[in-house]
Amino acid sequence: MQTPTIIALALYFALMLGIGLFAWKRSTADSEGYLLGGRNLPPAVAALSAGASDMSGWLLLGLPGALYLSGLVEAWIGVGLFAGAVANWYIVAPRLREQTVRYGNALTIPQFLANRFPDKATALRVVSAVIIVVFFAVYCAAGLVGGGLLFASSFFSGEILGMSPYMAGVLLTALVVLAYTTIGGFLAVSLTDFVQGLIMVTALVVMPLVVLFGDGTAESVGALRSVDPGFLSLSSDMGVIAFLSLIAWGLGYFGQPHIIVRFMAIREGGVRAARNIGLAWMLVALLGAVGVGLLGRAHVELNGLELENAETIFILLANTLFHPFVTGFLLAALLAAIMSTISSQLLVASSSLTEDFYRLFLKKDASEREAVTVGRISTALVAVAAIVIASDPESGVLALVANAWAGFGAAFGPLIILSLTWKRMTGAGAVAGLVTGAAVVLLFVLYSFPAGSAFANFIVETRGLDPVGVKDGVTLSALVYEIIPGFILSWLAIWSVSLATAGQATENN
Repeated sequence: MQTPTIIALALYFALMLGIGLFAWKRSTADSEGYLLGGRNLPPAVAALSAGASDMSGWLLLGLPGALYLSGLVEAWIGVGLFAGAVANWYIVAPRLREQTVRYGNALTIPQFLANRFPDKATALRVVSAVIIVVFFAVYCAAGLVGGGLLFASSFFSGEILGMSPYMAGVLLTALVVLAYTTIGGFLAVSLTDFVQGLIMVTALVVMPLVVLFGDGTAESVGALRSVDPGFLSLSSDMGVIAFLSLIAWGLGYFGQPHIIVRFMAIREGGVRAARNIGLAWMLVALLGAVGVGLLGRAHVELNGLELENAETIFILLANTLFHPFVTGFLLAALLAAIMSTISSQLLVASSSLTEDFYRLFLKKDASEREAVTVGRISTALVAVAAIVIASDPESGVLALVANAWAGFGAAFGPLIILSLTWKRMTGAGAVAGLVTGAAVVLLFVLYSFPAGSAFANFIVETRGLDPVGVKDGVTLSALVYEIIPGFILSWLAIWSVSLATAGQATENN
């Protein structure tokens, strides 16, 4: 790696740690400050924090990689996500900001649900906290995989202290994130997310424009059509199930704790401004990611380059097209995408361990200082679990994100929407929805039909899969994205159980 690149990255790391120290001085004296920044985030900070923590490394790795391999048809993921984000800002954000204050000044999503349905308070806090910790360990692992890929392909060429370049990258990414997250808490995470969001969107605007002006519009389009005549088609013989599986990513927004917790922390009266800023940022970022994937494929074809892993197209372009100092800035953008999400997820997971386990079962009268200390320890524990999951270099960023996104979307999505908008919902219905959504997603992801079995053959034929690629078995998620059945069945479970138990539970509406 060249010296200017190292300098640019060093400046980035120093900035992140500096923000962590600043936040440590401002907002870690009590739980509300450490976990929600005192509910006083400016709209711009809340908006970009929500966007940066949402998009993560998949925006610069997973999504461009999918477009690189399959063409414009994968852009439907972005369409679904944008539609889901719009609905989330309009339906969930204003109601969650107001109701989490009204119901006992809840600091976490499990705490809000417990206060909203006091007859099932313990069950809701425990079940939702378990789901948060489990799926966030997987989600954080996706970010660490991105960090490992980045360092292995750009920074390290040989073993570091007996570790592979990939594993060294995983550990270094985890350590930097842990440093500023444990020091500064939610304010540090939100402020670093704000800076990281600016870096990410700048990189996603600059890179595709440089590629396009360098290779030429006509040449790029011709190269993409030579790969496949349908490469630039939004349909490309796509079936209904495939279309729904892509667009259904938008359903996940309603149930992502690391995103909706930003709504709880926005300064009073700032939701509308934050919504406008956040959606504008997201639209530009998604268009940039689509451009990186498509124009990156054109650049590779036109210049006879080789790319072993499609998810590293952003890294390839950064290393080959720009001055080393600019390369450092672009790689910092990728690190920003990765770190912003990991830090947010670690903090939400640790808040659940602190508020919904430690203070609920182990020490109800824990002081504020003790709670903050436990939160920092919990952050480290979740990070260790994520490191273990990410230790497999064959892990795909998009695949891990897809599983965790579906788990949260199905378990919490219907629950959050209905708890904020439907007064007839009961605590029993809330528990039923949580369990049903999470169980369905886990079933679709983990249960595998043996290769050659009747149902496995049905999935292979329905989705047009390569039989050689499914020799180890076929999961139900290969048939349809698991968030669809999970979300629907969770909604039905809440609705049916709530109606069946109406009048039996203590109302808190």
